[in-house]
Amino acid sequence: MSVLDLPSPKQEEWRWADMAALQSAADAAPHATGVDPKSLFLDMPGPRLLFVDGAFEPAHSVPGRVKVERIASSGDHPLGRLAEGEGWALKLASEQAEETVQIAHLGTGGESHVPARIAMDEDAVASVVETYAGAGWANRLTHISLAKGARLMRSVRLLQAEGFVSLRDEAEIGEAASLVSIFLGMGGMGSRIDGALTLTGKGAFAEMGGALLTRGEQKQECAVAVRHQNVDGTSRQLWRAVAAGQSTASLAARVEVARDAQKTDGEQSLRGLLLKRTATVNLKPELEIFADDVKCAHGATVGELDKRALFYLESRGIPEARATALLTHAFVADALGRIGDAAVREAFAADAEAWLEAAL
Repeated sequence: MSVLDLPSPKQEEWRWADMAALQSAADAAPHATGVDPKSLFLDMPGPRLLFVDGAFEPAHSVPGRVKVERIASSGDHPLGRLAEGEGWALKLASEQAEETVQIAHLGTGGESHVPARIAMDEDAVASVVETYAGAGWANRLTHISLAKGARLMRSVRLLQAEGFVSLRDEAEIGEAASLVSIFLGMGGMGSRIDGALTLTGKGAFAEMGGALLTRGEQKQECAVAVRHQNVDGTSRQLWRAVAAGQSTASLAARVEVARDAQKTDGEQSLRGLLLKRTATVNLKPELEIFADDVKCAHGATVGELDKRALFYLESRGIPEARATALLTHAFVADALGRIGDAAVREAFAADAEAWLEAAL
Protein backbone atom coordinates (compact mmCIF):
# COMPACT_ATOMS: atom_id res chain seq x y z
CA MET A 1 0.00 0.00 0.00
CA SER A 2 1.49 3.35 -1.06
CA VAL A 3 0.80 6.45 1.01
CA LEU A 4 0.10 9.46 -1.20
CA ASP A 5 1.08 13.02 -0.32
CA LEU A 6 -2.45 14.36 -0.30
CA PRO A 7 -3.94 17.72 0.71
CA SER A 8 -5.16 17.98 4.29
CA PRO A 9 -8.79 18.72 5.24
CA LYS A 10 -7.27 21.25 7.63
CA GLN A 11 -6.67 23.45 4.60
CA GLU A 12 -9.71 25.63 3.95
CA GLU A 13 -9.92 24.84 0.23
CA TRP A 14 -9.83 21.09 0.99
CA ARG A 15 -11.97 20.92 4.10
CA TRP A 16 -14.78 18.97 2.42
CA ALA A 17 -12.52 16.75 0.29
CA ASP A 18 -12.71 13.01 1.00
CA MET A 19 -9.02 12.13 0.77
CA ALA A 20 -9.57 8.87 2.64
CA ALA A 21 -11.81 7.65 -0.18
CA LEU A 22 -9.20 8.73 -2.72
CA GLN A 23 -6.45 6.79 -0.92
CA SER A 24 -8.68 3.71 -0.66
CA ALA A 25 -9.45 3.88 -4.40
CA ALA A 26 -5.75 4.24 -5.24
CA ASP A 27 -4.97 1.10 -3.20
CA ALA A 28 -7.82 -0.98 -4.65
CA ALA A 29 -6.75 -4.13 -6.48
CA PRO A 30 -7.77 -4.38 -10.15
CA HIS A 31 -10.92 -6.38 -10.79
CA ALA A 32 -13.43 -6.97 -13.55
CA THR A 33 -16.04 -4.23 -13.73
CA GLY A 34 -18.35 -5.73 -16.34
CA VAL A 35 -18.42 -2.44 -18.27
CA ASP A 36 -18.54 -2.76 -22.04
CA PRO A 37 -16.26 -0.04 -23.48
CA LYS A 38 -18.64 0.46 -26.40
CA SER A 39 -21.38 1.52 -23.96
CA LEU A 40 -19.30 4.53 -22.90
CA PHE A 41 -19.64 6.26 -26.26
CA LEU A 42 -22.70 8.11 -27.51
CA ASP A 43 -23.97 7.18 -30.95
CA MET A 44 -22.49 10.22 -32.65
CA PRO A 45 -19.89 10.77 -35.39
CA GLY A 46 -16.47 12.12 -34.58
CA PRO A 47 -13.20 11.04 -32.94
CA ARG A 48 -13.27 8.51 -30.09
CA LEU A 49 -10.53 7.66 -27.61
CA LEU A 50 -10.61 5.04 -24.87
CA PHE A 51 -8.22 4.99 -21.92
CA VAL A 52 -8.18 1.88 -19.71
CA ASP A 53 -6.48 2.38 -16.36
CA GLY A 54 -4.86 5.47 -17.84
CA ALA A 55 -3.42 3.71 -20.90
CA PHE A 56 -4.62 4.45 -24.44
CA GLU A 57 -6.59 1.56 -25.93
CA PRO A 58 -6.37 1.74 -29.76
CA ALA A 59 -8.71 -1.19 -30.39
CA HIS A 60 -11.74 0.88 -29.32
CA SER A 61 -10.47 4.26 -30.53
CA VAL A 62 -10.71 6.38 -33.67
CA PRO A 63 -8.48 9.36 -32.81
CA GLY A 64 -8.95 11.42 -35.96
CA ARG A 65 -7.49 14.88 -35.32
CA VAL A 66 -6.91 14.11 -31.62
CA LYS A 67 -3.31 13.14 -30.85
CA VAL A 68 -2.10 10.71 -28.21
CA GLU A 69 1.20 12.04 -26.90
CA ARG A 70 3.32 12.43 -23.83
CA ILE A 71 2.46 15.54 -21.82
CA ALA A 72 4.65 16.87 -19.02
CA SER A 73 3.16 17.97 -15.74
CA SER A 74 2.93 21.66 -14.93
CA GLY A 75 1.46 23.82 -12.21
CA ASP A 76 1.37 23.33 -8.48
CA HIS A 77 -2.08 21.84 -7.91
CA PRO A 78 -1.56 18.98 -5.43
CA LEU A 79 -3.52 16.44 -7.51
CA GLY A 80 -3.20 17.92 -11.00
CA ARG A 81 0.60 17.90 -10.90
CA LEU A 82 0.51 14.11 -10.58
CA ALA A 83 -1.11 13.78 -13.99
CA GLU A 84 1.67 13.42 -16.51
CA GLY A 85 2.76 10.96 -19.16
CA GLU A 86 0.68 9.64 -22.04
CA GLY A 87 -2.40 11.74 -22.63
CA TRP A 88 -4.44 13.32 -25.40
CA ALA A 89 -4.24 16.66 -27.18
CA LEU A 90 -6.66 18.50 -29.46
CA LYS A 91 -5.13 21.36 -31.43
CA LEU A 92 -7.25 23.33 -33.89
CA ALA A 93 -6.01 25.99 -36.29
CA SER A 94 -7.91 29.18 -37.07
CA GLU A 95 -11.54 28.62 -38.09
CA GLN A 96 -11.25 24.84 -37.85
CA ALA A 97 -14.23 22.94 -36.45
CA GLU A 98 -14.25 19.47 -34.93
CA GLU A 99 -17.19 17.11 -34.66
CA THR A 100 -17.93 15.88 -31.17
CA VAL A 101 -14.80 14.39 -29.63
CA GLN A 102 -15.52 11.59 -27.16
CA ILE A 103 -12.99 10.59 -24.51
CA ALA A 104 -13.87 7.55 -22.36
CA HIS A 105 -11.99 6.50 -19.23
CA LEU A 106 -12.47 2.99 -17.84
CA GLY A 107 -10.78 1.95 -14.60
CA THR A 108 -10.44 -1.48 -13.01
CA GLY A 109 -8.73 -0.43 -9.77
CA GLY A 110 -5.61 1.29 -8.51
CA GLU A 111 -4.57 4.77 -9.63
CA SER A 112 -4.30 6.22 -13.11
CA HIS A 113 -3.22 9.67 -14.29
CA VAL A 114 -3.98 11.17 -17.69
CA PRO A 115 -3.12 14.73 -18.80
CA ALA A 116 -4.87 16.52 -21.65
CA ARG A 117 -4.39 19.72 -23.63
CA ILE A 118 -6.90 21.60 -25.76
CA ALA A 119 -5.48 24.50 -27.79
CA MET A 120 -7.74 26.37 -30.21
CA ASP A 121 -6.70 29.23 -32.49
CA GLU A 122 -8.88 32.14 -33.59
CA ASP A 123 -12.54 31.30 -34.28
CA ALA A 124 -12.02 27.53 -33.94
CA VAL A 125 -15.01 25.52 -32.67
CA ALA A 126 -15.13 22.17 -30.87
CA SER A 127 -17.26 19.98 -28.62
CA VAL A 128 -15.77 17.43 -26.22
CA VAL A 129 -17.66 14.75 -24.25
CA GLU A 130 -15.86 12.83 -21.51
CA THR A 131 -17.14 9.76 -19.65
CA TYR A 132 -15.71 8.04 -16.56
CA ALA A 133 -16.70 4.50 -15.58
CA GLY A 134 -15.42 1.49 -13.65
CA ALA A 135 -13.37 1.63 -10.43
CA GLY A 136 -10.13 2.90 -8.90
CA TRP A 137 -8.75 6.44 -8.68
CA ALA A 138 -8.95 8.36 -11.96
CA ASN A 139 -6.89 11.55 -11.75
CA ARG A 140 -7.04 13.96 -14.68
CA LEU A 141 -5.57 17.35 -15.56
CA THR A 142 -6.86 19.35 -18.54
CA HIS A 143 -5.16 22.50 -19.85
CA ILE A 144 -7.33 24.64 -22.13
CA SER A 145 -6.18 27.61 -24.21
CA LEU A 146 -8.70 29.52 -26.33
CA ALA A 147 -7.57 32.26 -28.72
CA LYS A 148 -9.73 35.14 -29.95
CA GLY A 149 -13.26 34.04 -30.86
CA ALA A 150 -12.67 30.32 -30.18
CA ARG A 151 -15.59 28.33 -28.74
CA LEU A 152 -15.39 25.12 -26.74
CA MET A 153 -18.27 23.08 -25.29
CA ARG A 154 -17.27 20.39 -22.74
CA SER A 155 -19.69 17.87 -21.26
CA VAL A 156 -18.36 15.52 -18.57
CA ARG A 157 -20.22 12.67 -16.89
CA LEU A 158 -18.99 10.67 -13.93
CA LEU A 159 -20.60 7.22 -14.07
CA GLN A 160 -17.90 5.37 -12.14
CA ALA A 161 -19.55 2.82 -9.85
CA GLU A 162 -16.86 2.93 -7.15
CA GLY A 163 -13.54 4.51 -6.32
CA PHE A 164 -12.71 8.18 -6.82
CA VAL A 165 -12.48 10.68 -9.70
CA SER A 166 -10.46 13.90 -9.36
CA LEU A 167 -10.56 16.42 -12.19
CA ARG A 168 -8.48 19.58 -12.49
CA ASP A 169 -9.30 22.05 -15.28
CA GLU A 170 -7.02 25.01 -15.98
CA ALA A 171 -8.14 27.38 -18.73
CA GLU A 172 -7.10 30.66 -20.33
CA ILE A 173 -9.86 32.30 -22.34
CA GLY A 174 -8.94 34.97 -24.83
CA GLU A 175 -10.77 37.90 -26.41
CA ALA A 176 -14.41 37.12 -27.27
CA ALA A 177 -13.71 33.40 -26.72
CA SER A 178 -16.18 31.10 -24.99
CA LEU A 179 -15.74 28.07 -22.72
CA VAL A 180 -18.74 26.15 -21.38
CA SER A 181 -18.08 23.10 -19.17
CA ILE A 182 -20.99 21.10 -17.74
CA PHE A 183 -20.52 18.17 -15.34
CA LEU A 184 -22.82 15.40 -14.16
CA GLY A 185 -21.65 13.39 -11.14
CA MET A 186 -24.02 10.46 -10.70
CA GLY A 187 -21.92 7.34 -10.18
CA GLY A 188 -21.22 5.69 -6.83
CA MET A 189 -17.67 7.07 -6.60
CA GLY A 190 -16.31 9.95 -4.56
CA SER A 191 -15.26 12.96 -6.58
CA ARG A 192 -13.49 16.31 -6.63
CA ILE A 193 -14.12 18.64 -9.59
CA ASP A 194 -11.57 21.44 -9.44
CA GLY A 195 -11.47 24.39 -11.85
CA ALA A 196 -9.32 27.47 -12.38
CA LEU A 197 -10.62 29.57 -15.27
CA THR A 198 -8.93 32.83 -16.24
CA LEU A 199 -10.58 35.31 -18.59
CA THR A 200 -7.58 37.05 -20.12
CA GLY A 201 -9.21 38.71 -23.14
CA LYS A 202 -11.78 41.45 -23.58
CA GLY A 203 -15.34 40.14 -23.82
CA ALA A 204 -14.40 36.57 -22.82
CA PHE A 205 -17.08 34.16 -21.57
CA ALA A 206 -16.68 31.27 -19.14
CA GLU A 207 -19.22 28.92 -17.64
CA MET A 208 -18.59 25.94 -15.35
CA GLY A 209 -21.46 24.13 -13.68
CA GLY A 210 -23.58 21.02 -13.57
CA ALA A 211 -25.17 18.63 -11.10
CA LEU A 212 -23.86 16.37 -8.34
CA LEU A 213 -26.16 13.49 -7.35
CA THR A 214 -25.18 11.61 -4.20
CA ARG A 215 -26.63 8.75 -2.13
CA GLY A 216 -25.64 6.25 0.55
CA GLU A 217 -22.54 7.57 2.33
CA GLN A 218 -21.04 9.00 -0.84
CA LYS A 219 -19.22 12.35 -0.99
CA GLN A 220 -18.88 14.54 -4.07
CA GLU A 221 -17.40 17.99 -4.30
CA CYS A 222 -16.63 20.82 -6.69
CA ALA A 223 -14.33 23.79 -6.15
CA VAL A 224 -14.17 26.38 -8.94
CA ALA A 225 -12.43 29.75 -9.17
CA VAL A 226 -13.09 32.13 -12.08
CA ARG A 227 -10.68 35.03 -12.50
CA HIS A 228 -11.62 38.11 -14.56
CA GLN A 229 -8.54 39.99 -15.79
CA ASN A 230 -9.94 42.08 -18.65
CA VAL A 231 -12.94 44.27 -19.44
CA ASP A 232 -16.42 43.14 -20.51
CA GLY A 233 -15.95 39.56 -19.28
CA THR A 234 -18.90 37.34 -18.41
CA SER A 235 -18.95 34.24 -16.23
CA ARG A 236 -21.60 31.84 -14.99
CA GLN A 237 -21.38 29.17 -12.28
CA LEU A 238 -24.65 27.27 -12.04
CA TRP A 239 -24.49 24.17 -9.84
CA ARG A 240 -27.18 21.88 -8.47
CA ALA A 241 -26.68 19.22 -5.79
CA VAL A 242 -29.10 16.44 -4.82
CA ALA A 243 -28.25 14.42 -1.71
CA ALA A 244 -30.00 11.27 -0.48
CA GLY A 245 -29.28 8.83 2.36
CA GLN A 246 -26.34 9.98 4.49
CA SER A 247 -24.38 11.39 1.56
CA THR A 248 -22.67 14.76 1.23
CA ALA A 249 -22.46 17.10 -1.75
CA SER A 250 -20.29 20.21 -1.49
CA LEU A 251 -20.15 23.18 -3.86
CA ALA A 252 -17.59 25.99 -3.61
CA ALA A 253 -17.63 28.71 -6.28
CA ARG A 254 -15.42 31.78 -6.38
CA VAL A 255 -15.27 34.84 -8.64
CA GLU A 256 -12.26 37.15 -8.61
CA VAL A 257 -12.42 40.48 -10.45
CA ALA A 258 -9.14 42.33 -11.01
CA ARG A 259 -8.89 46.12 -10.83
CA ASP A 260 -8.72 46.46 -14.63
CA ALA A 261 -11.64 44.10 -15.29
CA GLN A 262 -14.32 46.78 -15.51
CA LYS A 263 -17.83 45.94 -16.73
CA THR A 264 -17.52 42.35 -15.54
CA ASP A 265 -20.76 40.36 -15.36
CA GLY A 266 -20.37 37.43 -12.96
CA GLU A 267 -23.13 35.23 -11.63
CA GLN A 268 -23.16 32.26 -9.24
CA SER A 269 -26.16 30.06 -8.51
CA LEU A 270 -25.62 27.25 -6.00
CA ARG A 271 -28.65 25.23 -4.95
CA GLY A 272 -28.93 22.04 -2.92
CA LEU A 273 -31.82 19.61 -2.53
CA LEU A 274 -32.05 17.22 0.42
CA LEU A 275 -34.03 14.08 -0.35
CA LYS A 276 -33.41 12.94 3.24
CA ARG A 277 -32.69 15.05 6.30
CA THR A 278 -29.79 12.73 7.09
CA ALA A 279 -28.00 14.03 3.98
CA THR A 280 -25.80 17.11 3.80
CA VAL A 281 -25.24 19.83 1.20
CA ASN A 282 -22.45 22.36 1.75
CA LEU A 283 -22.45 25.60 -0.27
CA LYS A 284 -19.79 28.30 -0.35
CA PRO A 285 -20.14 31.17 -2.85
CA GLU A 286 -17.42 33.84 -2.83
CA LEU A 287 -16.85 37.17 -4.56
CA GLU A 288 -13.59 39.14 -4.49
CA ILE A 289 -13.98 42.37 -6.45
CA PHE A 290 -11.40 45.11 -6.97
CA ALA A 291 -13.08 46.88 -9.91
CA ASP A 292 -15.86 49.43 -9.32
CA ASP A 293 -17.99 49.04 -12.48
CA VAL A 294 -19.23 45.45 -12.30
CA LYS A 295 -22.41 43.41 -12.08
CA CYS A 296 -21.81 40.40 -9.86
CA ALA A 297 -24.29 38.34 -7.90
CA HIS A 298 -24.43 35.06 -6.04
CA GLY A 299 -27.16 32.95 -4.52
CA ALA A 300 -27.02 29.84 -2.33
CA THR A 301 -29.99 27.86 -1.01
CA VAL A 302 -30.51 24.40 0.48
CA GLY A 303 -33.93 22.88 1.06
CA GLU A 304 -36.32 20.00 0.58
CA LEU A 305 -38.90 19.36 -2.10
CA ASP A 306 -41.96 21.56 -2.01
CA LYS A 307 -44.61 19.60 -0.11
CA ARG A 308 -47.41 21.44 -1.91
CA ALA A 309 -46.02 20.51 -5.31
CA LEU A 310 -45.72 16.87 -4.20
CA PHE A 311 -49.29 16.90 -2.93
CA TYR A 312 -50.52 18.41 -6.19
CA LEU A 313 -48.87 15.70 -8.30
CA GLU A 314 -50.06 12.92 -5.99
CA SER A 315 -53.60 14.31 -6.11
CA ARG A 316 -53.43 13.83 -9.89
CA GLY A 317 -52.75 10.12 -9.46
CA ILE A 318 -48.95 10.20 -9.70
CA PRO A 319 -47.27 7.84 -7.18
CA GLU A 320 -45.12 9.53 -4.53
CA ALA A 321 -41.83 8.09 -5.85
CA ARG A 322 -42.59 9.22 -9.39
CA ALA A 323 -43.70 12.67 -8.22
CA THR A 324 -40.46 13.03 -6.27
CA ALA A 325 -38.46 11.98 -9.32
CA LEU A 326 -40.26 14.50 -11.56
CA LEU A 327 -39.63 17.40 -9.20
CA THR A 328 -36.01 16.40 -8.64
CA HIS A 329 -35.41 16.07 -12.38
CA ALA A 330 -36.81 19.57 -12.87
CA PHE A 331 -34.45 20.81 -10.16
CA VAL A 332 -31.32 19.66 -12.05
CA ALA A 333 -32.67 20.28 -15.56
CA ASP A 334 -31.59 23.93 -15.73
CA ALA A 335 -27.96 22.95 -15.06
CA LEU A 336 -27.87 20.15 -17.64
CA GLY A 337 -29.86 22.28 -20.06
CA ARG A 338 -26.77 24.41 -20.62
CA ILE A 339 -25.25 21.65 -22.79
CA GLY A 340 -25.32 22.94 -26.35
CA ASP A 341 -25.67 19.70 -28.36
CA ALA A 342 -29.21 18.30 -28.14
CA ALA A 343 -28.11 14.66 -28.41
CA VAL A 344 -25.53 15.06 -25.64
CA ARG A 345 -27.99 17.00 -23.49
CA GLU A 346 -30.60 14.26 -23.85
CA ALA A 347 -28.06 11.55 -22.95
CA PHE A 348 -27.08 13.39 -19.77
CA ALA A 349 -30.75 13.91 -18.87
CA ALA A 350 -31.35 10.17 -19.33
CA ASP A 351 -28.41 9.43 -17.02
CA ALA A 352 -29.89 11.70 -14.35
CA GLU A 353 -33.29 10.05 -14.76
CA ALA A 354 -31.72 6.60 -14.30
CA TRP A 355 -30.06 7.79 -11.08
CA LEU A 356 -33.35 9.07 -9.75
CA GLU A 357 -35.15 5.82 -10.49
CA ALA A 358 -32.48 3.90 -8.58
CA ALA A 359 -32.23 6.34 -5.67
CA LEU A 360 -35.92 6.80 -4.91
